[in-house]
Parts: sequence; C-alpha cells; structure tokens
Amino acid sequence: MSLCLSLDDLGQRICIVGPSNSGKSTLAKAIGLKKSVPIIHLDQLYHQPNSQWVPRAPEEFLRLHVAAIARSSWVIEGNYGKCLHPRLQRATGLILLDIPVSTALLRYIARCYSAKPRVGGIGVQKEKVSREMLKRILFDSPKNYLRYLSLFEQAKIPKLLLSSPSDLNNYYHKWQLNK
Repeated sequence: MSLCLSLDDLGQRICIVGPSNSGKSTLAKAIGLKKSVPIIHLDQLYHQPNSQWVPRAPEEFLRLHVAAIARSSWVIEGNYGKCLHPRLQRATGLILLDIPVSTALLRYIARCYSAKPRVGGIGVQKEKVSREMLKRILFDSPKNYLRYLSLFEQAKIPKLLLSSPSDLNNYYHKWQLNK
C-alpha cells in the first residue's frame, strides 16, 4: 500500500469500497470523468430504476454485475460482498474508504434533505431518512469494514486506504479531480 499512488498506478479497472455515505459514488464519478472510463454504481445495478430502493431479482443483479466487470475499463463503486471477489479479481486498483461513522451519518442526513440529486442514485427525486439505512450506517458498516480491510490487506494490486475525509480531499487535489 502506497500513499504516493498516482491515478495511473491504479490502472483501468478501479474498485472503490467503503461504508455507506463515505464518498464512494462521488469519487467514482470524479475518477471516471478524469480517466474517461465507464462509471459503474452498484446501487444502480442492484435496485430497480426510479423505485424506492426496490431490489432487482438476485440473478438479474449478478448478470448485470458480471457484464459490468467484463468490460476492459471501469471505475466501480459499491460493496455488495456476495460479488466482491470476482470484482477484485478483475480490478487493477483498489481504493478503500474509511470514514468515521459520525461523518457517514451526517452525510446521509444531509443527503436526505438536499434538493441536489444523489451521485450514483437510482432516480429517486428525494430520499427519506430510513431506519434501515441508519442501522446500516451505525451497526452494519463498522462490522463489514473489518471484512473489507482484510480483503484490502490481502489484495496484490495497487491499493490505497483513505482513512479520513481530509485524506480523501488530499487525493482529489493530488489527482486534480472535480467533485
């Protein structure tokens, strides 16, 4: 793991994982635009478009995921642990975001009250604060993070751990990315 990675060091298939509301979607969009590679938001593959977060059939999601990672280049963001291993096998670079739970919670609440469309969203005009998402942020994400950290440590590809919002902002600046 290097703190001096250039964007080019991560290659043409970059996988971004991390807790809900850590900035994965926004970072993926910025990298995809900078590198001119397809941007894949896993929430958009997993959920039916323009729904209130209604999932697709599992086999449909897996089919869409397989097709997405088969491309020659991409930046893909999202966790979806059941299909993370095949994604990491195709990835040329890995970014793990690790932000405090309090930051994720504040970002989620702000997102729900914002009139701005969510980057990586599914076409819902305005999200509502939900118990399910609060539970995910407060309880599930910290547990899942340990699994993602273990996978990160085992990865043999160029990888970057960004462990604070300031680390993330430093890389936006270093890589000359637009938010």
